Amino acid sequence: MNQPLAYIHPGAKIATNVVVEPFTTIHNDVIIGSGTWIGSNVTIMEGARIGKNCRIFPGAVISAIPQDLKFDGEDSLAIIGDNTTIRECVTVNRGTKALGKTQIGDNCLIMATSHVAHDCVIGDNCILANGSIIAGHVTIGNFAILSGLVAVHQFIHIGDHALVSGGSLVRKDVPPFSKAGKEPLSFIGINSIGLRRRGFETAKIREIQNIFRILYQKNYNTTQALEKIEADMEATKERDQIILFIKNSQRGIMKGYAGS
Repeated sequence: MNQPLAYIHPGAKIATNVVVEPFTTIHNDVIIGSGTWIGSNVTIMEGARIGKNCRIFPGAVISAIPQDLKFDGEDSLAIIGDNTTIRECVTVNRGTKALGKTQIGDNCLIMATSHVAHDCVIGDNCILANGSIIAGHVTIGNFAILSGLVAVHQFIHIGDHALVSGGSLVRKDVPPFSKAGKEPLSFIGINSIGLRRRGFETAKIREIQNIFRILYQKNYNTTQALEKIEADMEATKERDQIILFIKNSQRGIMKGYAGS
């Protein structure tokens, strides 16, 4: 890992088999796990914690201070899990005192020019396609996919296995297992293709569809729909996950699609 054309601060803790390409800068208080590749012209700043077998492509900036006027220089982290790929010119800001960290999970793909702001928590096996913009304090569940040029408002929650279509403006929470699209952002179905790819059986997918029919297609308000789901649908992990997500939503969930 001896790269004379890269600058690596003596205080950085980097595994012996990490590859650092020329013209990269790694600051103090950085930890990088084994097997990770850091491309040329990458900047990794204080507070970065990067896992094993990651790939970080040219132009990425990891753990810069937040773009938040309330930030006062407090210690915080930007954590990237194992086997995660960060493509060209991605920016991942570290946390503030609100949470103390920004975190991206294992096996994620963050495509070129995407931005992950302070205090975001992104789960495992997520994909953020090119140009995704994630504002501060956003939570994204496991296996979620954001298509290209999605912009997510601060404090939004996107659930496990959700799919957001390209160019969407996400101003409301997106429940797990759902597909979101249109403008304003609306429920357009469940992510059935993604669920099949991940091993969900047909009966389970049908159960999830029935839950969302009650929620979005039966002319109930949200409170009535939740009561109906709890009364009529057998208690399962997925049913309870959807109910808990909606009950805990701070910004409210996206609406059903009422267009032609």
